[in-house]
Amino acid sequence: MGTYKYFSNKTDLVSNMDMTSRVLVLDPFSGASGDMFIGSLLGLGANKKLVKEAMESAADVTVNILEVKQGLLSAIKVEVVQHSDTRQIYARMVEQIESAGLPRHVEPDVLGILELMGNAESRVHGTPLDELHLHEMGQQDAVADIVGAVSAFHNLELPRSRVLCMPVSVGGGYVDTAHGLLPVPAPATLSILDSSNLVWRGGPVEHELLTPTGAAILAYLVKKYGSTCPEYPLMTSSVTGYGAGSRDTGMPNVLRSMLGELDAGLAIDHVEMLETNVDDVTGEIVGYLIQELMDDGALDVSVIPATMKKGRSGFLIKVVCRSEDTNRLAYKIIAVTGSLGVRLIPVKHRLTALRRMMDIEIQAAGRPYQIPVKVGCDNKGNLINISAEFEDCRRIAQKTGLQVKDLMRRAEEAARIHLDTE
Repeated sequence: MGTYKYFSNKTDLVSNMDMTSRVLVLDPFSGASGDMFIGSLLGLGANKKLVKEAMESAADVTVNILEVKQGLLSAIKVEVVQHSDTRQIYARMVEQIESAGLPRHVEPDVLGILELMGNAESRVHGTPLDELHLHEMGQQDAVADIVGAVSAFHNLELPRSRVLCMPVSVGGGYVDTAHGLLPVPAPATLSILDSSNLVWRGGPVEHELLTPTGAAILAYLVKKYGSTCPEYPLMTSSVTGYGAGSRDTGMPNVLRSMLGELDAGLAIDHVEMLETNVDDVTGEIVGYLIQELMDDGALDVSVIPATMKKGRSGFLIKVVCRSEDTNRLAYKIIAVTGSLGVRLIPVKHRLTALRRMMDIEIQAAGRPYQIPVKVGCDNKGNLINISAEFEDCRRIAQKTGLQVKDLMRRAEEAARIHLDTE
């Protein structure tokens, strides 16, 4: 069977898989604001002293952290008292953040959230960002909230965790803005929602529940570190945090967050399904479309022969993709095939094995060759499947005259022996 050299080990693999099973679930059933987000993460165990110092060093504010009651719930209230209500331009806000001496892993996320809010106001007012006199984000308490939220997030060592966000309740009625009464959600908040993948809903009360700062924090962190979730995943939770808001809504005005582990089985991956029928394209065009969709981010593409109306032969094209890729891939399907419409089919979620590549070196025809092997595990690192990459084995088979299936079997067997003996 030859000799083998291993470029990955089971300890690293299991460690990587276990980190992936850690999950932070955000449940904004009563909306979200910057102070509510910070309070909920402090309830999960984020360092209060560190977060307070970061907020006060980055903005001209004083921060008080209190334990309060919201109905029957005990929650953490973060009070931010700003010493000036002067609104600043975006460039000055960036300079303020960059001169605050924030940790190198915190500053980029703070600036990312700030940019998200700035772009939202820029779109709402139709004014370039560098010329805009900022409203919601131009004050010191907004800067402090963003810095506190990101500092608490990273203090919990959550960047490698999966962040799941439940549907966001935005409230109802009207909100008093600098431009008068406007319907909830406020224009800047709605602009942030428009450019995010957050799922939101109106109600359950006639108050503004989601602020622009809260929307920007959720949208940015969920997009970068996780995904939306229509319902609670299968998980075991270890701690729950409640961040108190300031609204008197007749219900607990809190942001609830939970930290735990996904179920030891398969990982939950949220996807959507695109589908269309075509009857006037050739097999060559369909083959071209499959490759184009896969190259453009589709997770899977299936083409099924079908009998269409009037007995015409055609194809049923089905594409699995992430929500942020839906519109782009649907456009590509229409452009390539000439279809006049693509169906978007809701999918609850898909269950997937956690995957990682490991390189195996085997001896074939007297020479060493590296073959990538895909290893599938559950959330606890238990081995489910091993599969050698076909294209690499095919190229080696062409050079050596050996059979592809034999090369695949040898690489998979070597990987399994290594993982079982470590």
